[in-house]
Amino acid sequence: MNEKFDFGPQQNDSAGNIVYIRRVAMETLPDEVRRQVPGVEALYAVHGVDGERLALVRDRSLAFLLARQNELTPVSVH
Repeated sequence: MNEKFDFGPQQNDSAGNIVYIRRVAMETLPDEVRRQVPGVEALYAVHGVDGERLALVRDRSLAFLLARQNELTPVSVH
């Protein structure tokens, strides 16, 4: 159990494909975005590892689907 494991370059390469999915409350979004989706309580954001918001979508399953279609690995953030 005390074996050393090399987390070399091949392990770090996959980190570039990770995106984070999180729920975003409508009141935290700009008015322009809120006007485009009336009656919705929240959207789901897809964020890159650097925190940049890559996309906003209507539901969580769509966010995961979008990530996978773009060969990204989605991870849920609470």
